[in-house]
Amino acid sequence: MAGIDVVIEEKKEDAVDRQKVCPFLLRVFVSTSGYHFKLADYNKGNTPANELQIYTWKDATLHELMQLVKEVNPETRRKGTKFNFAFIFPDNRGPMYRMRDIGTTTTGIKGPDDLKTLAQARFTIGDYMDIAITPPDSWNSGGRKGYSNNFNNHRQRPY
Repeated sequence: MAGIDVVIEEKKEDAVDRQKVCPFLLRVFVSTSGYHFKLADYNKGNTPANELQIYTWKDATLHELMQLVKEVNPETRRKGTKFNFAFIFPDNRGPMYRMRDIGTTTTGIKGPDDLKTLAQARFTIGDYMDIAITPPDSWNSGGRKGYSNNFNNHRQRPY
């Protein structure tokens, strides 16, 4: 009998055919201070000044988005630079916005959130993305108060 080769192709449940599906505009606001922007920066039709406009799909991963940000911000290419991703979305109960942390990636270091997609993070078209970027010398200094080596440490600018 002739041998039969079986090929099993793994298909991601949220995979998008990028040749057939039109991308959407993702408005990304990048802070290089290590803190997310204040929610007040998004109120009354305002947005923070440091905006990137990225056309992407719901199957885009946080690692893929990190790579796009690194292309336009050379200072974020250093190994150990931490990217903390959050969604900013309108609050259904009032005229304000809410923030939801969705994950963290680090330049040059594989992490558990690298392959998380926008769909898995429950992204809704129209939400903003806020990325707080922390240089490696800020978060990796062991003795400084307020810093941690925990990759999932979510920091928001104090009010």
